[in-house]
Amino acid sequence: MRIRRVPSPPRMARFHIPAPALPSPRLRGRGWRSWRGPRTWAGVDRRPPSVRRGRSRPATAATTSAGAQPGTHTESLGSSADPGPYPRSSPCTMDWQPDEQGLQQVLQLLKDSQSPNTATQRIVQDKLKQLNQFPDFNNYLIFVLTRLKSEDEPTRSLSGLILKNNVKAHYQSFPPPVADFIKQECLNNIGDASSLIRATIGILITTIASKGELQMWPELLPQLCNLLNSEDYNTCEGAFGALQKICEDSSELLDSDALNRPLNIMIPKFLQFFKHCSPKIRSHAIACVNQFIMDRAQALMDNIDTFIEHLFALAVDDDPEVRKNVCRALVMLLEVRIDRLIPHMHSIIQYMLQRTQDHDENVALEACEFWLTLAEQPICKEVLASHLVQLIPILVNGMKYSEIDIILLKGDVEEDEAVPDSEQDIKPRFHKSRTVTLPHEAERPDGSEDAEDDDDDDALSDWNLRKCSEAALDVLANVFREELLPHLLPLLKGLLFHPEWVVKESGILVLGAIAEGCMQGMVPYLPELIPHLIQCLSDKKALVRSIACWTLSRYAHWVVSQPPDMHLKPLMTELLKRILDGNKRVQEAACSAFATLEEEACTELVPYLSYILDTLVFAFGKYQHKNLLILYDAIGTLADSVGHHLNQPEYIQKLMPPLIQKWNELKDEDKDLFPLLECLSSVATALQSGFLPYCEPVYQRCVTLVQKTLAQAMMYTQHPEQYEAPDKDFMIVALDLLSGLAEGLGGHVEQLVARSNIMTLLFQCMQDSMPEVRQSSFALLGDLTKACFIHVKPCIAEFMPILGTNLNPEFISVCNNATWAIGEICMQMGAEMQPYVQMVLNNLVEIINRPNTPKTLLENTGRLTSPSAIPAITIGRLGYVCPQEVAPMLQQFIRPWCTSLRNIRDNEEKDSAFRGICMMIGVNPGGVVQDFIFFCDAVASWVSPKDDLRDMFYKILHGFKDQVGEENWQQFSEQFPPLLKERLAAFYGV
Repeated sequence: MRIRRVPSPPRMARFHIPAPALPSPRLRGRGWRSWRGPRTWAGVDRRPPSVRRGRSRPATAATTSAGAQPGTHTESLGSSADPGPYPRSSPCTMDWQPDEQGLQQVLQLLKDSQSPNTATQRIVQDKLKQLNQFPDFNNYLIFVLTRLKSEDEPTRSLSGLILKNNVKAHYQSFPPPVADFIKQECLNNIGDASSLIRATIGILITTIASKGELQMWPELLPQLCNLLNSEDYNTCEGAFGALQKICEDSSELLDSDALNRPLNIMIPKFLQFFKHCSPKIRSHAIACVNQFIMDRAQALMDNIDTFIEHLFALAVDDDPEVRKNVCRALVMLLEVRIDRLIPHMHSIIQYMLQRTQDHDENVALEACEFWLTLAEQPICKEVLASHLVQLIPILVNGMKYSEIDIILLKGDVEEDEAVPDSEQDIKPRFHKSRTVTLPHEAERPDGSEDAEDDDDDDALSDWNLRKCSEAALDVLANVFREELLPHLLPLLKGLLFHPEWVVKESGILVLGAIAEGCMQGMVPYLPELIPHLIQCLSDKKALVRSIACWTLSRYAHWVVSQPPDMHLKPLMTELLKRILDGNKRVQEAACSAFATLEEEACTELVPYLSYILDTLVFAFGKYQHKNLLILYDAIGTLADSVGHHLNQPEYIQKLMPPLIQKWNELKDEDKDLFPLLECLSSVATALQSGFLPYCEPVYQRCVTLVQKTLAQAMMYTQHPEQYEAPDKDFMIVALDLLSGLAEGLGGHVEQLVARSNIMTLLFQCMQDSMPEVRQSSFALLGDLTKACFIHVKPCIAEFMPILGTNLNPEFISVCNNATWAIGEICMQMGAEMQPYVQMVLNNLVEIINRPNTPKTLLENTGRLTSPSAIPAITIGRLGYVCPQEVAPMLQQFIRPWCTSLRNIRDNEEKDSAFRGICMMIGVNPGGVVQDFIFFCDAVASWVSPKDDLRDMFYKILHGFKDQVGEENWQQFSEQFPPLLKERLAAFYGV
């Protein structure tokens, strides 16, 4: 009936790319078949994601050293209140000088802070907290950074980074003389002879600027721009470095009236330096301008032709950093000013073909992004078709592991299953709450996305040339479809059967990359390729085994469409062996691939359930921490896929003991509960009454988790200085598991509800400020309404106003679940719903008439729902129980109502909704006259309505025909499409 989580809009992302070692496994929500939104979890991902690499500066390792909150003291270092024997220094003035003894103590502290000894580090941190109570401590720090040139560079730089942290944490409380001294020192020393010190000063300047100081430091930008004219290289480079960081951090402000649009002066100034003799300066200049492309800053748009001309002039620059920034600029221009590039497109493509093969991988990576961006443009096919013969081999070549990749991935380590995972291997995991969806809807449209945007690259950067090349090939396969294959197939043959494992591995990756876009063209080759890939699952190299898992998962839909013994059985058998592989990376890939196969095969797996469960349960004793979390996902997906077939004593005996053992081992505050709770939610729903022996402790713990989180939230609200904000994900997953229990156990949950305070807790959760909490609350309310309305009914008067206020499509998932819950309450309340109709009806009618409601509703078979299907069901149900109250508005919603529900397959919800519409037409026949053709179309969508519902349709159709007369009916029915005409004649004789 629903899935646990609604997909969120994808992050700024590219397409699914394989992680360098293997594609990350995927995590599904209960009943999830298709489109998944981003989740940060332990790297669980159906297809390897391809997130566009971020542009922000990396954090500096030394930035963790300070930042304690200041006290209220105003003494200088050396005053009688000093924490150490610092002599008193002179007042904070522009000619400030340190006390020598105090300076030596600060230097010693800086030296100690570089010690690897943990105890020393703790002492340093405590000392820093004490010293931050004294404002002129910051004067000492800037003094060491800018004037103490006798000290070594790392110590000076560290002093600046500690000061940067202090600025970040509490700049507003710096006395004005201290702030002025720091700012003046920065500007006076931006040209320091050391590049490390220049960079540190630049970071300090931009940190001050980001604290709202750009407006309060009017001389900053003019002085930095003036310093660009200096004949001293260090001064020019230092000023440019600072400006680049300011442009990165404050791009919008620089193009605003608040600063009198300094960009109008800065952009032309930067463009002058594109021809500077120093490559570092040229690189800074391009990087500065690049910050304003995506925002289409007016000052840049006014100079766009000059900018492009200068870029072309730098295309063959000797410096890789310059080439990288040129490529980056062209990629962004392709997105925002393609009109200016079209006249030069042939030359640009030729240039990018060269740069994608650049010997510097950073340049090649930037250039490779060009193909991803071009694929999104309408002109892609037209301008790129003639270049595919050159481009495809380049992309394929880029998909090979480099030597450094293999070293970082420990590619020569075959068996590592006994090596415990380090905690940094496991990404934080955030639960997405349950959302309601409709069963049995229309097939999903072609090209619907399956992507998930989670990365799980243990040792490599999130985005590299291999991943970018795969992403580009994937997206181009979706643009060119079978036209790509003549360029690819000759290459593939050589790769897939190559004796070198690195080459063979890249061929398997290529085959996976084109699976979606070129599926039709690949079908004739699959009977030969699939057995070869299954054979590769036993390859001696772990990285080959792991990528074979992923690529086979991409063809799982085709595998399942063939006779089971042909490919499904051998694939399932080999994947189960790989689930028990000695290599953790292969375990991860196999678990993920098997979950995808489960989703595709569904009940085809029932004959093999005993064997599957034996393998998955054995893995419990074998897996390290990270893969254990992924194993929960595979078990949950199995439960979703085979449903009630899991409810056999033999299967329950195998599956439940290890799950309950893990459940008992985990503490309430352990985030590993998230995937386990989700897994149990799926299992509970599938096992139905088979879960009864385990339900009481599970139910009680969920209620406790909700209660504890609500209590902690209340304490935090009342005393934020004393208590931490709770992690509400614990409450969300608990609510979702309670939903699963209510759905699986049905009426059996009634006694559990009776003995708990869940209705009181639910009332609080429904009003939570966090949308995901409300979303899961309304899902649980709907499930409890169906399972034990006796406990919900006394609360209806309190609940209905809350449901009404949440009918806000800005929070689409919350709105969907609230709407669905109202519909379920209608069916239980009957005519007693009458006092609440006006509370919700207007909002529902408004929602169903919205032109661009986001299409994020999914259902169990992964098909895309009409955006207003759930509101339509609920309006129909309202009309079913209270036709007199709803029918007067019939004309306002009948057309979108019919359009929404024509694609829903026959089911109980559709049945109740159509009964409601028929009853409303009986009360207000005039409300449907204008849109009667839509009603006819919706009626024809039924395959086998119940006899009494068919009679209702018959009477309405014939009543309308009789009323307008035979001649008018003939004219009216002439508008019908042929298929509609046939169906109405065959089923209803009209």
